[in-house]
Amino acid sequence: MTIRLGHSPDADDAFMFWALAEGLVDTPLQFEHVLRDIQTLNEWAREGKLEFTALSVHNLAYVADRYVVLNQGGSFGDGYGPMLVAREPIPLEQLRDYTIAVPGYLTSAYLALRLFLPDAQTVEMPFDAIMPAVQRGEVPVGLLIHEGQLTHRAAGLQLLLDLGVWWGEQTGGLPLPLGVNAVRSDLPEAVQREIARAFRESIRLGLENRDRAMRYAMQFGRGIDPATADRFVGMYVNTLTLDMGERGRRAITEFLRRGVEAGVTPHAELRFLD
Repeated sequence: MTIRLGHSPDADDAFMFWALAEGLVDTPLQFEHVLRDIQTLNEWAREGKLEFTALSVHNLAYVADRYVVLNQGGSFGDGYGPMLVAREPIPLEQLRDYTIAVPGYLTSAYLALRLFLPDAQTVEMPFDAIMPAVQRGEVPVGLLIHEGQLTHRAAGLQLLLDLGVWWGEQTGGLPLPLGVNAVRSDLPEAVQREIARAFRESIRLGLENRDRAMRYAMQFGRGIDPATADRFVGMYVNTLTLDMGERGRRAITEFLRRGVEAGVTPHAELRFLD
């Protein structure tokens, strides 16, 4: 059986899927890797296009009837997360007066921003276009995800707020849930469980063979140096990625509950694969 597997062309996702891509996981399933940006994957998930896909936690509110969340492969900002940056310091109480470039209205970064600043003025841009746009002065504030969280200072930008830090302060230390991997709910349960098992094995092998997995992941590093790439992967591929556990599930549930409370997302009954 062939399973279409969607993930972003980023170093952290590539690290997780290295062992599957290299055929190092013993499984009867065939995986076809489909690489797209997270906004595209979110939109595809609304249609149930792929059997197995990465998607934003925010988007779970819209696809919970189509997908079951795996305990493996979650991306959590544990004391860090998407960042608001600008060329010059801007007081946080004045942010509502500035346009903020965001990496997609279905991303978890956008939901976190709306929880922090309900009346934010926003414009949507591809995630990798935001930092250059702020540098050029085309937009005053940018919401950065991926490696921009580590490289914005070198680009001459000022950190205004780390939304992962803010979220932890608001929730008593919960990690900010950003991305998950999910399987389509119409797949046979045995197939769902084999996908989860194979994926967990791929993550485990990556963590145990870090140098080899990092060499593969560097293909998707968008020009960042190996040390920065390794640090970035370490932020988002860790023990919570191997198994989010009760803490991760609680963070996801609370994030979406607050989204409903703020009027940003609809209520959804989430399903996690045991």
